[in-house]
Formats: sequence, C-alpha cells, structure tokens
Amino acid sequence: MGKFITEVFIFVVILFLAACTSSVNNDSISMDSIKESRTPIQPLSSLTKTSSPSKTPPTRPSSTNTLAPTEPPTTTLLFTGIIVPARCVQAAVEERGNADYFYENVREILVEADIAVGTLSASLSDSVRHEGCVNSWELVGGGINADAMQNAGFDLIAMATNHIKDCGWPDCGDLAFLDTLAHLERVDLPRVGAGYDLEDALKPVVIEVNGIRFGFVSLGEVFVKERIFAGPDSPGIALLDEENLREAIAAVKEVSDVVIVLPHSGPEDFIEPSSTQRKWARVAVDAGADLVVMNHAHVVQPYQEIDGVLVFYGLGNFVFDQVWDREHQQSVLLRVVFDGATLVSFEFIPTIVDQDGTVHLAEDDEAAEIINRIEAASEALK
Repeated sequence: MGKFITEVFIFVVILFLAACTSSVNNDSISMDSIKESRTPIQPLSSLTKTSSPSKTPPTRPSSTNTLAPTEPPTTTLLFTGIIVPARCVQAAVEERGNADYFYENVREILVEADIAVGTLSASLSDSVRHEGCVNSWELVGGGINADAMQNAGFDLIAMATNHIKDCGWPDCGDLAFLDTLAHLERVDLPRVGAGYDLEDALKPVVIEVNGIRFGFVSLGEVFVKERIFAGPDSPGIALLDEENLREAIAAVKEVSDVVIVLPHSGPEDFIEPSSTQRKWARVAVDAGADLVVMNHAHVVQPYQEIDGVLVFYGLGNFVFDQVWDREHQQSVLLRVVFDGATLVSFEFIPTIVDQDGTVHLAEDDEAAEIINRIEAASEALK
C-alpha cells in the first residue's frame, strides 16, 4: 500500500511539472507575437536629441509664448536725393552697357531698408534723342535706368518733378513721359506723383510692412512749365497746390497708418528753404502728414519739426552730373525708423556722386562737413 501511494505521488509530481513546462512555453510564444506586432520605440537618447532646442537661442520671444511681452515692429524707410540719369550720366551708361554701377557702393544700404524711395527728375525713354555729355536742359535717360533702380532695391519712385518731360523737341514730352511710366511698370517698380491723368497722378501708394500701412503721396510745382501737369484726360505730374495737397492727404489717410508726403518744391541751389517750401510743409502737417520729405534744390537743405512732425526740405543730388561745385555733388540718404506707426529716429548718410553717376559714401571729414551744414541751417530755422 505504501509503495502504491509513493508511485501515485511521483506520477502526480511528473504531471504537475509537465503542466508547468507547457504553460511557460505558451506564454513565451504569446509575448513573441505581441513584440512582432508593435512598432519599435526609439531610444530615449534619440527622443531627447530631436526635441531639444537649438543651441542658438532665438533673439525674439517665441510666437507661441503668449505670456511674453510684445513690441511694436520696427520698420526702416530710406529716402534719396534727386536722380537724374541723363546727359553725362546717360553717356556713361551707354558706354558701359548698364546703369547698375551707380548704386554699387550704396546697394547694401538701399536693400537693407524695408522701403527705399527715390526721386526721379528725368524721362526714361529710348524713343527720343539722348543728348550725350553736353550742357543741356534735355534730361532723358534710357529705359535701362529703370532696371538699375529695381536692381538697387528701390521700392517706390516719386515722379512729381520738374524735368520729367524735358526731352528736346516740343512735342516729345508726352512720348518720353509715357515711356517712363511703361519702363517702371515693366520692372514692377511703383511710382507716385505722376500718371496717365490727374486722378492717377494724385493716387496714393500704400506699402504695408510689419502690419503697418505706409501711405505716400507726391505733388510738384513748376513755374513756367505748365505742360508737365496732368489734366483730367492728359498725362503728367500732380500739381502742387493747396486744394490738391489737402485732398491727396485726406485720401491717403483713409487707407494708411502713416502718411508720408513728398513735395517737389522750391528754388534751386539755396540751402535755406524758401517761404513757399515752408508754406507747403505747414499745409501738409495741418492736413495730417506724419512725415514730409521734399526735394528739388540740388543741394542739401535743413530739417524742421512742425507740431511734432519732421520735415526735411532737401536731400541734394543723389545721381546727377552737376560737378561744377562740390555742394552739387553732395547728398544725404535719409534713414527713418518707425516703431509700429511711430517715428522714433532718423539718420543722415552723406554721399558724393561722380559725373558718370557713380555714388560713393562720403569720407569722414566731408561727411561731417555735410551734416554740420545741415544742422547749422536747421538750427537757424528755430
């Protein structure tokens, strides 16, 4: 009996061990099948590396950080003096086969500006005669000059200037003027202050940067050349008179956050602004201008603050062949900085132009002399 019990006990133990072995094998198969059906997980070190921030921290708070303080966007505007790619300048362009060389020494400054504005006081046409390097009132450059301005980084060209139809024979003015419009349109360079009729010439140009709408209008006065003014059905520039100036500013205020007025006014060659220039400055400010930048004198002129609005009366010759005295070769680039829609600073960058149109940054001593002359004349206005 005892032997039987012992054998039964041994048999039961064998069955138990067999059952345990079978169970372990079944669990192992089940885990293998699960592992085969899962996507492999990346190592922890890999996850940490791909989710880590850049070694160079951002200079501004992340746009997703809603708790970070916000600052108004900073926008830089740049204004030049008068551009006249004609006579000796155009002769040099034809000799070289391009006009890009004008701006090589200042191209970086122009390109860096959010909005760069030039003032053109010549026709751009290949349909009429180019006089060559002679003393003449016929101020016509080739259409290639539009390409050069676009390549240099200009964003807007003011055209309400007195020489915009001076092309020689009496009936060529409109032809050369319309060619100028066509060349600027060809290179997709906006213009202001001139157009196919008066309505077009008075039309504002609005350029939005950093969410701020900068609106521009330009008007010009010329004494004895009424033929250059636009009419209801004729091309030309916008006439600078009080009615047009106030209406143009009222129109641009409707579509802009910042109103910039670009009058072409005053006699040539005088550093002191004329009573007429000062009158237009006052009218522009009263009508709602936030900044006034004039041109025409062919020499640098002072600036003035009127009721909190800065007025710059003249920036000199940026590109022109007037080399009979040094003051006509001198100019300043005006760099203006806005925080949001508020003007916060400005800077003069003095330049010199050669007879062939090449613009250079003025050397230190001459740059200081130019700025000191502007500051002294500005102090006199106070």
